[in-house]
Amino acid sequence: MLTLANLVAGAAAIILTLRFHDYETAFWLIIAAAICDFFDGFAARLLGQISPLGVQLDSLADDISFGLAPAVVMFDIYSQSGTYYDLPVDIMENLGYVTLIIAAFSALRLAKFNIDTTQTTEFSGLPTPANALMLMSLAVLAEQGHVTLYQELILILSVAASLLLISPIRMFALKFKGFGIKGNELRYAFLLLSLIIIIAIPAYSVLAIIVIYIALSTLRWLFSRN
Repeated sequence: MLTLANLVAGAAAIILTLRFHDYETAFWLIIAAAICDFFDGFAARLLGQISPLGVQLDSLADDISFGLAPAVVMFDIYSQSGTYYDLPVDIMENLGYVTLIIAAFSALRLAKFNIDTTQTTEFSGLPTPANALMLMSLAVLAEQGHVTLYQELILILSVAASLLLISPIRMFALKFKGFGIKGNELRYAFLLLSLIIIIAIPAYSVLAIIVIYIALSTLRWLFSRN
């Protein structure tokens, strides 16, 4: 039920985007989907109901909520935006479909996760929920007039986000090894920094937190390789 609630929330976000261009409500629906996605695995472990069906259903729901939904939002906001360099309108209209690679690469990311046994304590590439929230928060900021998203920028962001999903960068998971500081230094530091950002710049907090998460994970990955 939690997994299907995740899927329904994502589907509702898509409908609100296409019918009403309501990015803010769609954003909160994706937050709700992410909460369901977090607790469905927790509930399955708690109740001893882990199954192959749950694993596959979880990925299908995730691709709707965290793959297709942000792709539709990017496509929709692209349709509402203008071109910065005054490029031909017919060419730019056709290029808008590039945003749909977010859904395709999210599906690839989820399929790789299902067969990769090394992603139990950390992730390979940006997790789909984080990617979706990053893109959705950008749409909300644009809707509220905090940022301006030109069509060229939307295309670059869509491609960059898609590549991050399948990148080899090892990104830390918020799975604590007990409640002690030892072994959890990075996680506690990230949570503390996130709290400060939420208090200091609430409007930009989701975007800033995810960008910092990507930056910290990338630096950690580069140092560990060296």
